[in-house]
Amino acid sequence: MNLQVKFGASTWLWTSPFNTDSIEDIFSNISSIGFDVVEIAVEDPSIIDVKRVAAGLARYKLDVVICGAFGPSRDLTHEDESVHQNCFNYIEQCFEICNALGAGFLAGPMYSAVGKARMVPAEQRKKEWALAVKNIRKVCEMASAKGLMIGLEPLNRFESDLVNNIDDVLRLINEVDHPAAGIVLDGFHMNIEERDIVQAITKAGDKLIHMQVSENYRGTPGTGQTRWEDYRKGLELIDYKGVVSIESFTPENQELAGAVCFWHPMAESQDGFAREGLKFLKKWAE
Repeated sequence: MNLQVKFGASTWLWTSPFNTDSIEDIFSNISSIGFDVVEIAVEDPSIIDVKRVAAGLARYKLDVVICGAFGPSRDLTHEDESVHQNCFNYIEQCFEICNALGAGFLAGPMYSAVGKARMVPAEQRKKEWALAVKNIRKVCEMASAKGLMIGLEPLNRFESDLVNNIDDVLRLINEVDHPAAGIVLDGFHMNIEERDIVQAITKAGDKLIHMQVSENYRGTPGTGQTRWEDYRKGLELIDYKGVVSIESFTPENQELAGAVCFWHPMAESQDGFAREGLKFLKKWAE
C-alpha cells in the first residue's frame, strides 16, 4: 500500500533568504522536478510579496507550507520581554502570509532560538520552560484567531537545550493545552535524538501535521544511513496523509547559518539534490 502523502521541497535548499525575486526560479524548478508542495522558509516577511507568491503557486500548480526561522532576535524564552514581542510580531506576519497563501499552519521551533544550547542551572531551565509554555500558549491563541495551527519542531541537542525529542515536544504541548498546537518532526533531528523512530512517530499520532526529511548528514535522501523503513512504518501506523518535505540548506543561509553549521554543499548541485531525493522518496512511498 502506498503512503498517501504529498512531497515538498524547502526553499532553503536553494536560497536564503527567500524573497519575491526567488519565485520564478524556485517554483519552476520544484514543479518541473515533480514536487507537489513548496515549503517557504520565511526569514524576512518584508521581502515577500504574497500576491506574487500566490500567482506563482497558481501558475506552477503548487501547494504551500510556511516555515518560520527563529534566530536570536526571535526567542520566546529570552529574559528580555522586548525580544518576545519581536518574535510575536514576526509570528503574526507569518500567520498573515499563511492566510494569504492558504497554508493551514506555521511550522518551526518557535519556543526558543535555534542554536541556543547551553548548560544552565536547573532553576534557569525551569524558568525558561515556563516562559516557553506561557508564550507558546499565546502563539496558539494568535493562530486560532486566524483559523490556523502551529507545528512545534523538536531540534537536536546541538541546536536547542529545551525541546530535543518527541517526549519533550509532547510535554510542551500538554502543558500549553491548546488545540492549535501540533507537531512537526524532522528526520535529521530524529536520527540524533530518538531511540526508536517508529515509536516516536506513533507517539506523535494525530498531532503530527508535517514531516521534514533529509539524510542523517542533511544530504540527499537515500544516500546515507537513515533507516527509511522505520519512517515509512511509523507514518503508516498513524495513517499520515500530510506533506513529506525535503529540508536542507546551502552554506549561504543567513538567519540560521551559525546554528545549522553548513560549511559546504551536501550535493554537487541543489537541483540534483532535489531531483534524486524526490526519486528516492517516491519509490520509498510505494
